[in-house]
Amino acid sequence: MRNVVHTFKLSPDWKLIQAISRLDRFDASWAAIAKREGTSLRQLKSIATVRSVGASTRIEGSAMSDEEVKVLIEKLSISKLEDRDSQEVAGYFEALDLISDEYPNMDVSEGTIRNLHNLLMKHSLKDGWHMGNYKKHSNAVEAARPDGSKQVIFETTPPGFATEDAMRALIEWWDTDTETHPIVKCALFCYDFVSIHPFQDGNGRLSRLIATLLLLKNGYSWIQYVSLEHEIENRKTQYYQELMHSQKQRPGEDVYNWVLFFLDCLNNISGQLMTKLCAQGTVASLGPKEKSVYLFIENHPGSRSGDIAEKLDIGLPTVKKILTALVQQKLIVKHGAGAGTNYSL
Repeated sequence: MRNVVHTFKLSPDWKLIQAISRLDRFDASWAAIAKREGTSLRQLKSIATVRSVGASTRIEGSAMSDEEVKVLIEKLSISKLEDRDSQEVAGYFEALDLISDEYPNMDVSEGTIRNLHNLLMKHSLKDGWHMGNYKKHSNAVEAARPDGSKQVIFETTPPGFATEDAMRALIEWWDTDTETHPIVKCALFCYDFVSIHPFQDGNGRLSRLIATLLLLKNGYSWIQYVSLEHEIENRKTQYYQELMHSQKQRPGEDVYNWVLFFLDCLNNISGQLMTKLCAQGTVASLGPKEKSVYLFIENHPGSRSGDIAEKLDIGLPTVKKILTALVQQKLIVKHGAGAGTNYSL
């Protein structure tokens, strides 16, 4: 790998090489895993979709929980999308669903990116004037001060020819660079896209959709069964810190920390995927009551033993015994102590 990639500085070291190798080893074993776990993967994909849609929209300010997102997606064809959160969730779901179904036939081009933006924003009436079109006004990234005033965190690429040229150069680099490792190319493409901020709004959400598209196009099919967006939501502060650390050096910035962060997120979720698949096999062998408790916690993280006993109509002593066994089997995690004790996967 070169020390200069596209317009960036990137000096590979042993830590970076190890992170890439770990992902490559997992990916090399994925075909056999997918063949063995066909039924489990369908369920995991459904769960991952809900988590991805919920997380990516919450990163940008939505207040909808995963449970609310799940209900909306299930009733999308008959729902009236009157509030902005619902509109953003619907747009993200439809764009992600398109990528999942059609990625083999989708090219990495300005046209594809414009079409995804159009789909992402199509349910929001206030965004109709700019969806699918590059920005016409400056959209610097700002933060609100305690007194209500705003502070510019990062100046994005100016609108007009500058944005058009930057996007054209990004696509040309993607098409012609045959030396950079594919996973690093994905990280850099998403970084440059969100730094250019080519659209008036929706750039953060679209960058995460593009990440999924690029990973799928490069053969990392396992990304469909776990949520990169959820991982980023859990590390939201670090996500913005790593972006801004590099962005403040533009142009010619050193992107090592961002790439390492991106790879670390992927390694974490690939590990989570293996844990979930192992758990699926164990769950299948549970008795009816044990399985019902596990599934209840899966859908209601943070549940307490009393709530579980009441909702499932199982005696509290039995529920406590089951919870202890599930913790020992590492299927669930116990949080807190005493009256505040609760459980999650």
